[in-house]
Amino acid sequence: MKIRLIALFLAALTVAACSKTDAQKSADALLNQAKYDFEHGRYEMALASIDSLRKIYPSAIEVRRKALELYQVISLKQAQEELEKTDILLQQARSDYEYVREEVQKRRNELTATAEQLEAVTLMRIKVDSLQTQFDVQCAKIKYIHKRQKMDN
Repeated sequence: MKIRLIALFLAALTVAACSKTDAQKSADALLNQAKYDFEHGRYEMALASIDSLRKIYPSAIEVRRKALELYQVISLKQAQEELEKTDILLQQARSDYEYVREEVQKRRNELTATAEQLEAVTLMRIKVDSLQTQFDVQCAKIKYIHKRQKMDN
């Protein structure tokens, strides 16, 4: 009799452990929402869903692991898109800067450059440097995400 009772208890425990709880279903739903938002280009909403999942369901380990992978993919996609935009702006700013710098340098050599022109060149150089810094940060972020993805696999 005791053996049957123990076997029945273990079987019930196994069934309970294998079935998804309401919390796990809710965590899955948040993960699915994050995937949906990501697929539709709503990166911030997807990241917010993942953050909510991590805070509300700390014991849903498997779902959290999948969410972390998705978080990295979303962050990578955001960084790549930001890098692309920054690269376009940087190339244009460099082109504009070089054109204006050459013109002002000619006037400077002729001693006809004005203070406003010299200041404009300086401000353009600052803009180029700022965009270059943004570009470098995005590149570093992408490299870091790739490194983390390799470590996690």
